[in-house]
Amino acid sequence: MDKGTEPPPEAVSRHPTLFRAIRRRRNPRLRRSDITVTDERAVKRAVKAASLGNAMEWFDFGIYAYLAGTIGRVFFPSGSETAQLLSSFATFAVAFLVRPLGGMVFGPMGDKVGRKKVLALTMILMAIGTAAIGLLPTYAAVGFWSPLLLILFRLLQGFSTGGEYGGASTFIAEYAPDKRRGYFGSFLELGTLAGYTGAAGLVTALTAWLGTGTMDAWGWRIPFLVAGPLGIVGLYLRLKLDDTPAYLKLGEGNVHVNEAANSVETTARGDLLRIFRQHWRPLLLCIALVGAYNVTDYMLLSYMPTYLSDELHYTETHGLLILVATMALLMLIINQVGRLNDRYGRKPLLMTGMLGFFLLSAPAFLLVRQGSLLGVSAGMLMLGLSLVCLLGTMSAALPAMFPTSVRYGSLSVGYNLSASLFGGTTPLVITALIGATGSDMMPAYYVMAAALVGVVAVACMKETAQQPLEGSPPSVQTEKEAADMVEARAPTPKF
Repeated sequence: MDKGTEPPPEAVSRHPTLFRAIRRRRNPRLRRSDITVTDERAVKRAVKAASLGNAMEWFDFGIYAYLAGTIGRVFFPSGSETAQLLSSFATFAVAFLVRPLGGMVFGPMGDKVGRKKVLALTMILMAIGTAAIGLLPTYAAVGFWSPLLLILFRLLQGFSTGGEYGGASTFIAEYAPDKRRGYFGSFLELGTLAGYTGAAGLVTALTAWLGTGTMDAWGWRIPFLVAGPLGIVGLYLRLKLDDTPAYLKLGEGNVHVNEAANSVETTARGDLLRIFRQHWRPLLLCIALVGAYNVTDYMLLSYMPTYLSDELHYTETHGLLILVATMALLMLIINQVGRLNDRYGRKPLLMTGMLGFFLLSAPAFLLVRQGSLLGVSAGMLMLGLSLVCLLGTMSAALPAMFPTSVRYGSLSVGYNLSASLFGGTTPLVITALIGATGSDMMPAYYVMAAALVGVVAVACMKETAQQPLEGSPPSVQTEKEAADMVEARAPTPKF
């Protein structure tokens, strides 16, 4: 008898004892030992270390985005300014081509050798790739070897980032109690914003201090070289992480943990076919959600300073300052969004963000096009408030879409495939569309199209707030909560 089919009533009436035993095996009574009681101090340490490490990763990645114009002039000197910018953004997009490969490699590796070791390895690779870019010779010195080496180290950055989000979000999701997964998960994206803000702040300060000419000559190297010491800090933080309790218990003989170990073993063998064959629906949903989220994310956090300088002729410093102010505001409220989606659900917050981008992108860009400080700030704020609804919710919603047996691998593949197709290409596509149509409203139209896809995806997803992760036992904060849960689910005695 298949799990999803009901037995014929006549069979049940003839063999009641047999079918009661089958039902008990499928739905065993919840025992206290099945429930994970989290240690809040351990959870906070894990969340802090994962988020700080994530901030280091995105600091490295953000540097390139905010130096796109300078990179174009240093490594692609021939042609028009548009051609230079397109070449720079194309190199930015190149890193995303290998992200799915990184996810396929690091996802199973994290299940085999532990989350902590893989997250430390991604930190090392990102720091090496970023610092190496800061040491590269320019096009004027070595010709075509310069952009070739740039592409090589961008590929290294992208490969390491492929193991970042899936590992960090899975790590936090598996540590956090069910009723606060949104709140703790929001710290992961707080780290992303902190990394971007640090990168934008450093580039802004250097540009204001050194000037464009000096930045083109040698100043552009400084932010990349800072990645070396920051990488050591990030590595230290990640090596101090404890692996999730589920991973540490794999050899202890618990029945439920042994089942998890068998599932992990399957994923570790690289059974990607199983993911695509058996879990293609949540995988497609994940790709759609992440695609919409990444287009809006990279448009605002990566492309907008270039849009302000190239299309509206703001100075690079002025555009970055406005973005830094916007991101600082988002950092102040993102944890509140996490609390809200724990209380009211993931879907309402995600739908608010997607509808915000669909309805407000055109008005926001019309305000930005006015060119005044007030108009630009208001437009950026409208987009930022829509984005923070997604930022504060995605890291809790995405891991819950997949069962434990395939969570790490599925999330790594789905997230990085979508980020590769829609995230890193966003600055390139928008720049090309503006060049082809001559309309500086193209960013708004592109984001609206992505948001419409996101609206449909959110409508199709299941609500997972305050529920155990699929394939995992309940996770609570206190012993009393565990006891109350066991009592609530105990069968009612019959007399």
